Amino acid sequence: MTKPDRIKLRHIVPSMVTVFAICAGLTSVRMTLEGRVELALYFILLAVFLDAADGKLARFLDTASPFGAELDTLADFFNFGIVPGLLLYQTLYFDTNYANLGWLATLVLAVCCALRLARFNLSIGDTKVALKKDDFFVGVPAPALACLALMPVFMHLSGWQEADYVFLRTIYIIGVGLLAVSTIPTFSIKHASIKQNQLAVAIIVAVVLVVCLMVYPWPTLIVGNLMYLASLPLSYLSHRKLSATES
Repeated sequence: MTKPDRIKLRHIVPSMVTVFAICAGLTSVRMTLEGRVELALYFILLAVFLDAADGKLARFLDTASPFGAELDTLADFFNFGIVPGLLLYQTLYFDTNYANLGWLATLVLAVCCALRLARFNLSIGDTKVALKKDDFFVGVPAPALACLALMPVFMHLSGWQEADYVFLRTIYIIGVGLLAVSTIPTFSIKHASIKQNQLAVAIIVAVVLVVCLMVYPWPTLIVGNLMYLASLPLSYLSHRKLSATES
């Protein structure tokens, strides 16, 4: 059977979005090296948005493919495993007495992200590895890992004087990496839904969130990270209760 010599443009749209996400990550590295920390963070956040968009587009256009999945994995490892680590190291550890300690945290973060993505790829279609319900991830997903790991940078930009908490900061970064490779069930919003009578409230909350991100981006992201960390025990208990009712 011969392969077609033409493909429809809609088949390459999700991959193009993934390539744009890689470009955003590379631009974040450039901004980091130039000392433009806020712009570097904005490009990482753009990569997070594009990462969510390419998967949605692939499902909407019905163009999911092994090539797209592999490209998305490589983009996620670079954007959420390497780029945040470089930003953390350059901003908080470079030219200090704790440079080696910061590099250790960067290495652990990158390795944990790679292991988490490799496990995710293996779990696709494998019911022995994947969770029973699509409402949960296994461990912290890569975009959330990046946002959590960047918490010290958010605090730094918010005016926190964290110079006396270098070891605590490093332990936190390593701990976030370990959360990614853990088997803790975490909530997934891919299939989340709300009741129709809650639509107005949801829209208002979304508008308030966007305004807060525009006016107070770093404190808003700090609060978001804290809320996500607080949700981890709830997701564990929820999944455990769900598993008990199904058994």
